[in-house]
Amino acid sequence: MKTPVPNNAPPEVGASLQRLRLARGLTLEDLSRIAGVSKSMLSQIEREKANPTIAITWRLANALGVQIGELLATAQRETETIRVIDAHETPTLPGLHAGYVLRILGPLELASKYEWYELTLSPGGELASQGHDPGAQEHLTLLHGSVEVEVGNDKKKVKLGSTARYPGDQQHIIRNVGKTEAKALLVVIHR
Repeated sequence: MKTPVPNNAPPEVGASLQRLRLARGLTLEDLSRIAGVSKSMLSQIEREKANPTIAITWRLANALGVQIGELLATAQRETETIRVIDAHETPTLPGLHAGYVLRILGPLELASKYEWYELTLSPGGELASQGHDPGAQEHLTLLHGSVEVEVGNDKKKVKLGSTARYPGDQQHIIRNVGKTEAKALLVVIHR
């Protein structure tokens, strides 16, 4: 049993961070990429060699899909039967320079098998991706707007409500070809 932490001592974020990261099947490198925090800093936090700033703690909580208080809590809470992730807790990968925002809808512990996102593209925006692991497939369902998908030399326009299925292991581009914002669901299946 853990000794209670005196009120004036900082919370031990490291143990909570490591527990949440491992529960989601993430490596330090995975979490570093998602949260935008260096791998060495994450390692120091987990070993209680460094205390994260509030900004870093917020980014880590956002990347793990938990409330900031869960990282600061010293006791492990009971598992919820139904867990609702509020919109502001959903991790995002902003590509504002390229005109897109990806909201990570799937749980991070499944990322090595399945990933699903809400993709928002501004007019003229595009999400360009290098090929993923061999055999990966992508499925894009258009919810609003007008997009085209480009894989190699092949380009196809996707109609509203339609789903484009294409190899994700090749370089590919999803481009908003309309004059309004486009929104789609994107699923990546790894083999």
